[in-house]
Amino acid sequence: MAEFMELEGQDGVRMAWNVVPGTKQEASNCVVPVSAIYTPIKPFPNMPVLPYAPLRCRNCRSVLNPFSIVDFAAKIWICPFCFQRNHFPPHYASISDENLPAELFPQYTTIEYQSPGEASSVPPVFMFVVDTNIIEEEMTYLKSALSQAIGLLPDNSLVGLITFGTLVHVHELGFGTIPKTYVFKGSKDVSKDQLLEQMNFFLIKPKPPTGVVAGARDGLSSESIARFLLPASDCEFTLNSILEELQKDPWPVPADQRASRCTGTALSVAASLLGACVPGSGARILAFVGGPSTDGPGAIVSKNLSEPIRSHKDLDKDSAPNYHKAVKFYEGLAKQLVHQGHVLDLFACALDQVGVAELKVAVERTGGLVVLAESFGHSVFKDSLRRVFRSEDKELGLSSNGIFEINCSKDIKVQGILGPCASLEKKGPLCSDTIVGQGSTSAWKMCGLDQATSICLIFEIVKKEIPDATLQSSNNQFYFQFLTYYQHSTGEMRLRVTSLSRRWVAGPGSVQDLIAGFDQEAAAVVMARLVSFKMEIEAEFDPIRWLDKALIHICSRFGDYQKDSPSTFSLSPRLSIFPQFIFHLRRSQFVQVFNNSPDETAYFRMILNRENVANSVVMIQPSLISYSFQSAPEPALLDVAAIAADRILLLDSYFTIVIFHGSTIAQWRKAGYHNQPEHQAFAQLLQAPKDDADAIIKERFPVPRLVICDQHGSQARFLLAKLNPSATYNSDGHNPGGDIIFTDDVSFEVFLDHLQRLAVQ
Repeated sequence: MAEFMELEGQDGVRMAWNVVPGTKQEASNCVVPVSAIYTPIKPFPNMPVLPYAPLRCRNCRSVLNPFSIVDFAAKIWICPFCFQRNHFPPHYASISDENLPAELFPQYTTIEYQSPGEASSVPPVFMFVVDTNIIEEEMTYLKSALSQAIGLLPDNSLVGLITFGTLVHVHELGFGTIPKTYVFKGSKDVSKDQLLEQMNFFLIKPKPPTGVVAGARDGLSSESIARFLLPASDCEFTLNSILEELQKDPWPVPADQRASRCTGTALSVAASLLGACVPGSGARILAFVGGPSTDGPGAIVSKNLSEPIRSHKDLDKDSAPNYHKAVKFYEGLAKQLVHQGHVLDLFACALDQVGVAELKVAVERTGGLVVLAESFGHSVFKDSLRRVFRSEDKELGLSSNGIFEINCSKDIKVQGILGPCASLEKKGPLCSDTIVGQGSTSAWKMCGLDQATSICLIFEIVKKEIPDATLQSSNNQFYFQFLTYYQHSTGEMRLRVTSLSRRWVAGPGSVQDLIAGFDQEAAAVVMARLVSFKMEIEAEFDPIRWLDKALIHICSRFGDYQKDSPSTFSLSPRLSIFPQFIFHLRRSQFVQVFNNSPDETAYFRMILNRENVANSVVMIQPSLISYSFQSAPEPALLDVAAIAADRILLLDSYFTIVIFHGSTIAQWRKAGYHNQPEHQAFAQLLQAPKDDADAIIKERFPVPRLVICDQHGSQARFLLAKLNPSATYNSDGHNPGGDIIFTDDVSFEVFLDHLQRLAVQ
């Protein structure tokens, strides 16, 4: 594992197969697709930033890199992707073996170019879209969180405010003397032209007869833009006074009905307003939603309380009347936002569902952040919102307007990307006919991206047959190049270039090489993203069966065994944890939708789709640490056998962190022993997991939920649900002080037993 981590530390890339299967047939036998999980703007402390423009191949537009073949005498370089010969321009005249430019240094496979004079003139823009149809208590929490956030905004950033309930209110912040708002009906969608007309954008400067209205350059006066988008330093007072006076939506709600809430219309108005005023700049819509959308386009449920909000069962049976209509509406909104280069961030805080499942497409295609909590007073929401703007603990490094492009050797094609991006539909020879995620393109738009955003590229090997062995040994490298052009958080435009080469193998004897290059963590994460994607788009898809078949194929292809003899079966250490990952993936919230609402499932999958390998592995197979008097804190097996009366367990399942006190520890704690000076050691034992949990919480976005519970308490379910049920209610003899799990799920031992039997057939 260590060498894969090292590669990630150099380039931000983890590949499932670091030795690539060389032909189409070999690749399909490998089951897990040839794939890479790449973090485009991962910070590297010693990566050079070059102050000049990159040198590109004149045929395929790839950038000069350490794998290019250079002829110093003739001042020519050969592109490793298309073998085109390119001449160096005059300012590279002094280049030689001893005098290399940084982009040819072998250790700088990832490098950044900073084009001088290309900084964006438009400051970052934040449009707050706030739900007012929530109870007073929630309103108070939300107001305090918002005023805190407004205080943390960069001084030069532009801010706008839209509130919505039954109607949509656009606040004119530039009219400081009295509060002034423009009101739109929530039940019908407003087009961009109607919006501009009704908001008096063409009073000073008449509307141009032709062309698109786009910002101060095209048809709008900057005064009319400044009515709605003001620098944070100028409007902080106005904004805070509007927030202070913000009331719950005044429209009466009959007892048998839901409150009227037009989330879709409000977001559509926000998108059109930003599209007219600041197209192409790094703008974010921050939506704060406190309940289900019931009115206008994008409504997820009718106002009648007799109609329940859709469940997974309704979606499976296709009996959710509003679902497809709402998704279609948000797909249109996503397309508009991607075209404008703007981001939609969603903060959904309610006990009920708010429609995250429908909104998912708009948030994911624009690369937005998503936070789901039970209340606006919950630390998950408050701390996450603070983390978006404040950077002292760990900066998110929000960047915008990214374009991601890829080049690779001619025997490889790209099926698509699973992750927060949108296809730019740039067709070409690189595109495969099979589409996975955002596909049939070699360029993607990433409107919003941060230092942790990770995308999963799925490749297809198209080489049919293997030439003779002599040729194979001379040219057995596949090359990949990832280009990310983005606006850095400082406002300047950067181009990040990562170039990789991987050896390919094929034919007899290649199995050992493939095993040596197999990264089981990356492979598990790719399978998790793939299975989530298939569950969303394929009707009648059976995820458990699909994962089991894949695992059996891999074990029978790469395991060591004698035919039909399960006891002889063994896996190389490179593959040995993979079955365990798949076992936990089958039981995880990505595959088991029972007991989760469609909103929660959508939320978990959105976060899985944007996180790096290390974080995703924790979501699939949580980590467990045990604290006791007998030994220092140590990792424990994720098994019910880890529970003991005199132990504290710390479970990190990414979304939730559980501190679990064994029954004896809980009794001592309730008796207050930790407050007595002679029981100092016990106080330290209680404190250690808390400190470790705090350290995890500080590092993570969205901030996880902390659950502190006791053995046999009701909240203990958070831990028990994740453990391998090796001792259940019908197994004999379990250890005293331990626990059993009331389940009929198979345990990992039984699972492995069946796997071995099937793999050796």
